[in-house]
Amino acid sequence: MSEGHTPTSGSARLNTGVAHNARVWNYWIGGKDNYEVDQQVGEHVAGMFPVIREVARADRWFLGRAVRFLGRERGIRQFLDIGTGLPTADNTHEIAQRIAPEARIVYVDNDPIVLTHARTLLTGTREGATDYIDADVHDPDAILQRAAQTLDLTRPVAVMMLGILNFVLDHDEAREIVRGVMTAVPSGSCLALTHPTHDSALGGEGQIPAMAFWNENATPPITARSREEIAAFFEGLELLEPGLVSCSQWRAEPGSPAPVPQFGAVAVKP
Repeated sequence: MSEGHTPTSGSARLNTGVAHNARVWNYWIGGKDNYEVDQQVGEHVAGMFPVIREVARADRWFLGRAVRFLGRERGIRQFLDIGTGLPTADNTHEIAQRIAPEARIVYVDNDPIVLTHARTLLTGTREGATDYIDADVHDPDAILQRAAQTLDLTRPVAVMMLGILNFVLDHDEAREIVRGVMTAVPSGSCLALTHPTHDSALGGEGQIPAMAFWNENATPPITARSREEIAAFFEGLELLEPGLVSCSQWRAEPGSPAPVPQFGAVAVKP
């Protein structure tokens, strides 16, 4: 196990004694913004569910393909990225503003270690805008109110919810969060979403014991959902091709990995 880089701490909420999702995810994709406890839990989960590193990478690659698709083919110039995670290469604003320098991006996360790195997410183009909101996905009204200071919510917005609703354990609450956000944005807005699944068709049954270990040893608690439960998040929206598929297979490019037990899709609001 490699030694972890000690992240800069600037928040009283930062707890380095318990593994945290953003830092473990960073460890799985080869980042250095993690602590020894994150590495230990990450290694244990990977031992129980070896495909988790491929899931993490596939989810990140989905982000790039989705933002490029939304910017180039749908003409989206505003992005609300809820559940940002730790900055890495090719963050949402970097991809979007390469396509359209005037693009405006708002990041949302409530992880204190992400907050300490938020400055990395605020280095966009002079023509566009980037902002960071320290807020919780469980409070979509607060997110929308603050996002409206940077985004024009009368014009189409791409709502990015990648690997975030799995931390909302109550399924009805998770559906209400999506419904509330998408109700607040106009026709032509899009939802890009990924979510882990326990469906055996994608080899997801191994996530069940791994997630049980996670919930006993790390934070925040997590859940997987069935294909049907994930499909319900797109109720009232029009799924765009190829529909709800393994995130590694969504508009797959040459060299894309094999299917992973993480669904992904992009839908448009009629």
